[in-house]
Amino acid sequence: MRLTTFIFYLIIIFSKAANAQTIPVHKTNKQIIIDGNLSDWNEPFLGPFVIHNSGEKALQNTFVSLSWNDENLFLAYKCNDSQIIGTSQKRDSQIYNTDDLVEVFLNPDGDSQNYIEIGVNAFSTNYDLLLKCISPECGGWNTSMGFDIKGLEAVSKITPDGYIVEIKIPFSSLEKIVNGGFQRPKIGTKWRGNAFRIDYGNKTEYLALQPYKSLKFGFHQPQEFAVFEFME
Repeated sequence: MRLTTFIFYLIIIFSKAANAQTIPVHKTNKQIIIDGNLSDWNEPFLGPFVIHNSGEKALQNTFVSLSWNDENLFLAYKCNDSQIIGTSQKRDSQIYNTDDLVEVFLNPDGDSQNYIEIGVNAFSTNYDLLLKCISPECGGWNTSMGFDIKGLEAVSKITPDGYIVEIKIPFSSLEKIVNGGFQRPKIGTKWRGNAFRIDYGNKTEYLALQPYKSLKFGFHQPQEFAVFEFME
C-alpha cells in the first residue's frame, strides 16, 4: 500500500471516530435487579431515538440508559408503543423479522470486523449473536447464532405507555470471544456500539440512538457506531 493511500485511510478512520456521538455509561454501586422495574435505576435516559438512516423524528419515542459495575454492563429501554406486536418465543428465535424489539450492538475493540448483537422483544424473548465482517465496509458478514453470552439476563415489562426492557451483559462471557479484542472496562474505556429499536406498528420504523449517514446495510454499519465511554 502506498504511503499516501495509507495516510488517507487513517484520516478516514479517525474522522469517523471523531464524529461519533459519545454515549456515557455511568458506573453504579447499586444492585440492579433485572425485572423490568426501573425503580432501582438512577442513571439518565438518552434519546429519543430517530430514524436510523435519516435522523428524522420517530412516530413513537424510545429512550435508553446504560450503566456498569465491575462485573456487568446494564441497559434499560423505555419504549412508547400504542400497538405492541410480537409473542413469547423460544430463545434465539429470529424475532427481528417479526416482533417489536430493542437491540444493542457492541464492538468493544472498535475494529469494525466483529461485533455482538443482542435483541429483546416486549415479551422477554431474546437472542444474542456474533457477526464477523467479510468485507471492508461490512457489506457482508458471517453470523454465529450458536454464540451465547453466558449469564445474559433480559426481562421486559408491558406498561400502559408501551414496554420496558432491562438487560444485563456479564463481562466474563465477553472475554471468551475469539479475536474479539475484549478487555474488561475501567473508567475511561471506550467501546464502539449503538442502541436500536424496530417498531412494527402502523408504519414499520427502524430507529437508532445515533443515526447513520449511509443508506447501506441497515443497522449493520460498525464503522458508524457511536462511542460508549465508561465513566464514574
